[in-house]
Amino acid sequence: MRVIITGGAGFIGRKLAADLAASGYEVIVLSRNPARATGLPAGVRAEQWDGRTAAGWGPLADGALAIVNLAGENLSGGSFPPARWTPERKALIRSSRLDAGAAVLAAVNAATTKPRVVIQASGIGHYGSRSDKLLTEADGAGDDYLARLTVEWEASTAAVAQQGVRHVAIRTGVVLSPNEGALKQLLLPFKLFAGGPMGSGRQGFSWIHPADEVGAIRFLIENEQASGPFNLCAPEPLANAEFAQVLGKVVGRPSWLPVPGFALKLALGEVASMVLDGQRALPKKLSDLGFRFRFPDAESALRNLLGKK
Repeated sequence: MRVIITGGAGFIGRKLAADLAASGYEVIVLSRNPARATGLPAGVRAEQWDGRTAAGWGPLADGALAIVNLAGENLSGGSFPPARWTPERKALIRSSRLDAGAAVLAAVNAATTKPRVVIQASGIGHYGSRSDKLLTEADGAGDDYLARLTVEWEASTAAVAQQGVRHVAIRTGVVLSPNEGALKQLLLPFKLFAGGPMGSGRQGFSWIHPADEVGAIRFLIENEQASGPFNLCAPEPLANAEFAQVLGKVVGRPSWLPVPGFALKLALGEVASMVLDGQRALPKKLSDLGFRFRFPDAESALRNLLGKK
């Protein structure tokens, strides 16, 4: 059974590809330069795509089990400090998502035997900044930049449902990794005994262990009852300050020095909203379908990721 992954050379894409290939799936990763897509997991192959159309790879969708659309420009630019959200960068972030969605939709339209499911990436920022409420998939979208972006992102492939293809939107929280993203950036000040919450610390922090992110995506591919939006985050959402306290406990460092919100806004501009705003989201639909998290609480997740007993 064939699974096509756009954005498959990224952090989650590689882990998902490895997991599926190890179980005997035929896994195809789409890449703008397949010759440079080195280090892919055993049993995974790369195919050419332009990030905008189904040219070249589209026929692979015919008879496929799933297309997992993870493609999209990194919100932070993959750098530290994060790249500012200039009008030009916002346009790139948006177009990279909508163009990839259009390519997936075109491939499904052209397929004689339709894929069974399209898994569409999205984010927990869909709900806007509502730290005072526990959010489920039944809650509506917010009205800030990230919320509006996710609405368009999810909609970019939603029309596959009109062709009888199951459509699932995965609203992912912060995926924890000591080598990637938010956790990597949080660890440095703790190592220097200068760790602590960001801003007020009251904002929600919805997170997930990479093993549960991959496990949940696979669960949603294989479970024919799954459709619509799903929150991919652990069942224990925390406030930013609470997460900082747990991280300090795990690494054996104090959590006492908050980073002022105004300083983050001066340094990062609008990008600071990624850490100063937040959500407390629950994976209600995922849990209702019977998915079981390997790492449901932050301490067990961090101990596993950081090699702490």
